[in-house]
Amino acid sequence: MRTKYYLITLFVVILDHLTKWWVNRELATNSIELIRGYLRLSLVHNIGVAFGLFSSHVSAWKPYLLAGMAVIALVVIFLYARHITVERWLLQLGLAITMGGILGNFLDRIFRGYVVDFIEFHIQESFYWPNFNVADSAITIGIALLLIDTVCNPGVDEVAENSANSRS
Repeated sequence: MRTKYYLITLFVVILDHLTKWWVNRELATNSIELIRGYLRLSLVHNIGVAFGLFSSHVSAWKPYLLAGMAVIALVVIFLYARHITVERWLLQLGLAITMGGILGNFLDRIFRGYVVDFIEFHIQESFYWPNFNVADSAITIGIALLLIDTVCNPGVDEVAENSANSRS
């Protein structure tokens, strides 16, 4: 991964934690309705994984186990990114944004024991999407970019592998 992509990762982490700092300061006791009936900012401490899954499972080890899974994901992404060609800029960008999101939530788990979520999407009072944050959005956007790159560049990895094997 090139330096500019690490800067993107750092930008995502900083943006994530600035928004979480602001939310903890401003929304501790109230919420802000941005689009009446559809979008509000409200503070939630998520001790589970995505969408609050496993929140009811109580264990002192849970934050560290989840943080360990994040470390494994970061290492895998980092090692994979080192072998990507410069032409695959969309893939590099997707990996950088995803790493920023994973790091943002990882830091929450390590230092707080939970993840700060605050973006609440709902449709009137009939449907509620679980609260999320900038890091969650970054992970979603990053994975979408990975999928787009995969669709736009089918077979690129296989071609690179075959040419490397034929040189051996």
